Amino acid sequence: MNSSSPHYPILLLCLLLFARFRLYQSSYLEYGEALSKCILFFEGQRSGYLPHDQRMTWRANSGLGDGSTVNVDLTGGYYDAGDNIKFGFPMAFTTTMLAWSVIEFGEMMPPAELRNALVAIRWATDYLLKTVSQPNRIFVQVGDPISDHNCWERPEDMDTARTVYAVDAPNPASEIAGETAAALAASSMAFRSSDHGYAETLLRTASKVFEYADTHRGAYSDNSNIRDAVCPFYCDFSGYQASIPLYNDELLWGAAWLRRASQDDSYLNYIQNNGKTLGAEDNINEFGWDNKHAGLNVLISKEVLEGNVYALQSYKASADSFMCTLTPNSSSYHIEYTSGGLIYKPGGSNLQHATSITFLSLVYANYLDRSSQTVNCGSVSVDPKLLRRIAKRQVDYILGDNPKGMSYMVGYSNNYPQRIHHRGSSIPSIKDHPQAIACKEGSIYFNSSNPNPNILVGAVVGGPGEDDAFEDDRADFRKSEPTTYINAPFVGALAYFVANPNCS
Repeated sequence: MNSSSPHYPILLLCLLLFARFRLYQSSYLEYGEALSKCILFFEGQRSGYLPHDQRMTWRANSGLGDGSTVNVDLTGGYYDAGDNIKFGFPMAFTTTMLAWSVIEFGEMMPPAELRNALVAIRWATDYLLKTVSQPNRIFVQVGDPISDHNCWERPEDMDTARTVYAVDAPNPASEIAGETAAALAASSMAFRSSDHGYAETLLRTASKVFEYADTHRGAYSDNSNIRDAVCPFYCDFSGYQASIPLYNDELLWGAAWLRRASQDDSYLNYIQNNGKTLGAEDNINEFGWDNKHAGLNVLISKEVLEGNVYALQSYKASADSFMCTLTPNSSSYHIEYTSGGLIYKPGGSNLQHATSITFLSLVYANYLDRSSQTVNCGSVSVDPKLLRRIAKRQVDYILGDNPKGMSYMVGYSNNYPQRIHHRGSSIPSIKDHPQAIACKEGSIYFNSSNPNPNILVGAVVGGPGEDDAFEDDRADFRKSEPTTYINAPFVGALAYFVANPNCS
C-alpha cells in the first residue's frame, strides 16, 4: 500500500497505536469460551430461588424473604458485587447493558449463548417488574448495606436486616426510574422475537416508569429515608455543573431507549426539545452506572447516522468527540492508557470503564460502518476498523494479553485472580459446609491467604492499577471485587470478537 492510498493514515495510526503497547501473550484467545463464562457469571450473583438448571452449583437459594416486611414479593434479582445487597440503580444499568449487548451483537452469539444471555436478562427484568409493580412507588433497594458490609457471610446464611427502601410519589427518583425505564425498554427489544407478550409488558411498564422519572424530577438519594442506605454506594455522583441536576442524563437515556424500542415520535421530540435544558450539549466523556452521557450520545447517533434525523446532530457530534478522546494522535485525545495498553480512569474498579468504553467503541463502529462514515479527529480520520482495533486491545488485555500475563476473568486461562473480594466465593459453600456461618465467623475466610474455595467462573474483577500491577489481594476490593456492571458490557464486546476474532 502506498502513501497516496486513502487508507494509509488509518494504517499508520493503527501501527503507532500497537507499537506503543507491547503484546505479552502470543497464544490464541478463545473468545467463545470467554463469552460463555462471562454470561455464566450472572448465575453466581443470583438472589432468590435458584432454578433446577442452575449451573453455578455451589450457590443455593438466598434472600427468600425479601420484601416480606412490606408485604411485597421482592425475591430474585442480582447481588451487585461481592456483597449481599440488591441495589436497584446498578442492577438496572446492568440490565440495560445486557439487553444492548443482545440487541447489537446477539446475532453474533452462538445460539446457546444467546439463550443464556436472555435468561440472564430475564432474571433481572422479572425482579425489576416487581420493584415497580405498585402505582406511584418504586422499590429501590433490598438490604441494609451498613450491617451487610460489617459481615462476611454467604448469601445463603444472611442474618442481617433485609430492609426494603422505597420512594413514593411525589418524592423524586429520576435517576433510578429513568435507568429502570431504559432497562425495561431495551429488554423489550431483546425479547421481541422470542417472547412478544413479555416484550410488550416490559415496554408498557417502561413507559409508566419513565413518566414517574420525568414527573417527579430529582435524585432518589435526596429522600431522607434512603439517603444513608444508597450513599456513598450508589448515589448519583455525576455532577458537573451546579446548574444542571445530576439525574438529567438518566431522563434522556430513558427517553432514548423508549424511542428506540417503541419508535414513538413523542420520545424523539422529548430528546430533541429537552436536550439543551437537560445538559446534552455539554460534552461529558463518561459512561457507566453513574453517568450515561457517552452512551446516550452513541445511542442517539443511530438516529442521525441511519435515520437521517439531523435535528439530533449535536448528539452525534458529542459521540464523535468521545471517539476522538480514545484515539492516540488525535487533537482531542485524553483518555489515559497504562503502559501495557489498558484504558485507565482514576478511582476504583477500573475495568468497569474499560469494558463499557470498549462496548461503545464497537457499537459506534457498527453505526459508522452501516452508514459508510468516518470520524474527523483533527489531523486524524478514524474509521470503524480503528475503533475495533482499540476495542480488541482492551478485550485481549483483560483476557491475559498484559504485562502480568494474567486473565482478569476468573476461571479463564490458567492464570487468573484466586482471592477475589466476594463473600460467596471465599467461604466454603453450603453444600460443603452445611452448618451456618454467622456474620463474624466468616472473617477467618476473608483474612485467609488461601485461594477462594468456590470459583466464580466468568467474574471480571476491578483489575490492575495505572502501573499494570495486580496483587490478587482479597482485601483490596477496588482491584479484586467483581461487579455485574463490569461484566454486562463485556458480553457484547466478546460476542463481536467471537464472530470477528481478527478485528475486521
